[in-house]
Amino acid sequence: MTDASTAAPNTNARNARRQRPDLAEQLQQLKAGTGDGTAAPEAQQAPQQQQQRPPREKKPRPQGQQPQQQARKPQAQQQQQPQRAPRKVNPVLERLFELYPQLFGARFVPLKLGVYEELIARHPEDFKAEDLKIAMGQHARSTRYLESVAAGLARHDLDGNALDPVAPEHVHHAILELHRRRTHRNPGEDLRPQLVARIAKAIEASGLDREAYAVLVRSRDANNNAVVDEALAELAQQAAKREALLRAFEASGRTEQEFAEMYGMKPGEVARTLQHARAERQAPAAAVAEPAAPVEPTEPAAD
Repeated sequence: MTDASTAAPNTNARNARRQRPDLAEQLQQLKAGTGDGTAAPEAQQAPQQQQQRPPREKKPRPQGQQPQQQARKPQAQQQQQPQRAPRKVNPVLERLFELYPQLFGARFVPLKLGVYEELIARHPEDFKAEDLKIAMGQHARSTRYLESVAAGLARHDLDGNALDPVAPEHVHHAILELHRRRTHRNPGEDLRPQLVARIAKAIEASGLDREAYAVLVRSRDANNNAVVDEALAELAQQAAKREALLRAFEASGRTEQEFAEMYGMKPGEVARTLQHARAERQAPAAAVAEPAAPVEPTEPAAD
């Protein structure tokens, strides 16, 4: 006798298992558009949720529009850095410009020594002595006025007449002060070569012997004295080159035009160099023949 459970298998249970597909098959049927609708609710809702939630689109921001926080930063910076008030002009200087535009106008020129006393004498009702003294000090310390002194321009009287040139020591001190101001404005830039070259030109323009110039401008500042020594060494080197060129020209037996063509130089440059070298040859002889004139004390310059 056989057991009923083994002899007659329960086909209904197997059919029930086969009729109930798993979740993966239901999803495939849904994708294919088939199925008996018996899929699990989660399987039916998943595709619907994906269709109901389209991806978000990023709206483009109009050009020039900045976030509110960034827009506020410049305003805060402007509040932290207030604008500088315009610099007031000394009323005495304004009056001087009205009276003497050729001296205190767009172009500054060195003024004669004693111009302060002359202004007081000419305009006792326009200027008070102390106010004029302050204004003249501001004018003499201005960069534009120092530039005119450093250039070696002639001093002028109140009528605009050119008088004697500025003394070499005043030119020298003006050049040093302008260099100090430029160095302060440009701390990372090496301006010493420009200073040496400008001092060298001032030495040549002074008409003094190089040694006499050095004695005249020596000071207690070791750095300034070193600059003078560098300028003197550069001038000595240039003079040696000119002397060598003059000797080569004299030994060549050629004209200046032929000599310039032979060395590939400009004729005008050769002529100026030879003339300069000849003048330097004659300068020591003239200095020995004529004794040096005594140096008279000068009035301290306002600049």
